[in-house]
Amino acid sequence: MLFNSLAFFLFLPAVFILYWFVFRRSLRWQNVLVLVASYFFYGWWSWEFMALLVLCTLMDYGYAFGVASENRQRAKIFLWLSIINNLGILAVFKYYDFFATEIAGALSSIGFETHPVLLQMVLPIGISFYTFHGMSYVFDIYKGRVKPVTDFVEYAVFVSFFPLLVAGPIERATHLLPQIRKPRFFQRLQAVAGCRLILWGLFKKVVVADSLAPFVDNAFTNADTVGSLQLVAGMVAFAFQIYGDFSGYSDIALGTAKLFGFELLSNFRFPYFSRDLAEFWRRWHISLSSWFRDYLYIPLGGSQGGKATAIRNTFVIFLVSGFWHGASWNFIFWGLIHAFGFLPLLIAGQNRRHTGSEVALGRSLPNWREWRGMIFTFIFVSFAWVFFRAESLVDAVVYIQNIFVWTPVSTWLDGSWKILLWPIILVLADWYLRHDERSLRVPANRSVRYALYISCTVTVLYHLMLEGKNTFIYFQF
Repeated sequence: MLFNSLAFFLFLPAVFILYWFVFRRSLRWQNVLVLVASYFFYGWWSWEFMALLVLCTLMDYGYAFGVASENRQRAKIFLWLSIINNLGILAVFKYYDFFATEIAGALSSIGFETHPVLLQMVLPIGISFYTFHGMSYVFDIYKGRVKPVTDFVEYAVFVSFFPLLVAGPIERATHLLPQIRKPRFFQRLQAVAGCRLILWGLFKKVVVADSLAPFVDNAFTNADTVGSLQLVAGMVAFAFQIYGDFSGYSDIALGTAKLFGFELLSNFRFPYFSRDLAEFWRRWHISLSSWFRDYLYIPLGGSQGGKATAIRNTFVIFLVSGFWHGASWNFIFWGLIHAFGFLPLLIAGQNRRHTGSEVALGRSLPNWREWRGMIFTFIFVSFAWVFFRAESLVDAVVYIQNIFVWTPVSTWLDGSWKILLWPIILVLADWYLRHDERSLRVPANRSVRYALYISCTVTVLYHLMLEGKNTFIYFQF
């Protein structure tokens, strides 16, 4: 079920009414309702793969009790069982065909012809997210941060809570489980804030991202024939498309959770206002970046072993992050580009320079140094996005090459005002909101505020009718 579909617009009010008006006096039945709604939400896409979701949930629910054992050897065995099972499921559904094809190609190059059996299965939606939910829960139990949940319904809600089920944010047991286990009461201000986030998320997805999608598709599909300026425009347009698409999803997820009394982790904090690459990764897909930091980078030693160890672990993190996004060399190369871009900051000890401050703090506009940092970071990130968006590594290289081969502007840009209008509106709105990504500050004047709500709603509905519903980019991961 898509957030931008009619089915969801009917589903959400129905669950909301049952949750607050029928089951509001019973936490147990509220959780049961959320679980049933979550499975229905997922099953709307595929009832067959819902069995895999339930299987993963059951496995980690059971492993958790073994991991909690006071016998550390026994606990470690169950920890590794969880890791092997979760990564094994990912390997089969997401990576088997890639490795089988690559190994066959390598053997063929040295004279050994093989004919691998490929599974060619549809990737279960959300598999990369709910397996990471399960592993983080088991890791946290092993480290003593949480205790095993005895109530299966509570744990199942943690894994499959429908706002975050298919594309995150990747929640932590230490953050979400306490909210599941304690009574929740309707709070009008929280619900209003949730509705604002949903509307703003829909605007970013339906209006901004979906309007840019045709231009991006044209540029990447016809990289050999369109002009170099069109390719640059397509590259920049994709930077805003993926931001509008994925941060829009995250806003809708956070807003939907608020309607039910939950506060999810933030996933984006205006990443295109970052002054260097390190700050970008503290602001982009925060839940995944912090997951890799806490459950891979730090266990590998982090930066405790000196610069050499920090550099090694940084490259591991970025390469794994690239591979997490997809079984393709272009994703791996995308991660490698970011690793090399991060390297100078790490060597110079500047990777935590902008940890606690926001850009233009206390000022209306950035200073020259901040402008320079933001522009350079955006250009670097946009360049790397080419490898993320291209169908293959070869296609990405061709795209980049053709950018630097001057060709005249074709009619592709004629009338394409959308690639300027919507990103500009998004940037201006983000700049106004940059102090807090969750609050969505609105004008104090009531008439202006409601005019803003109405115009935003009408624009979203118009684009939905004009372009229909489009899937979210991160559904493929």
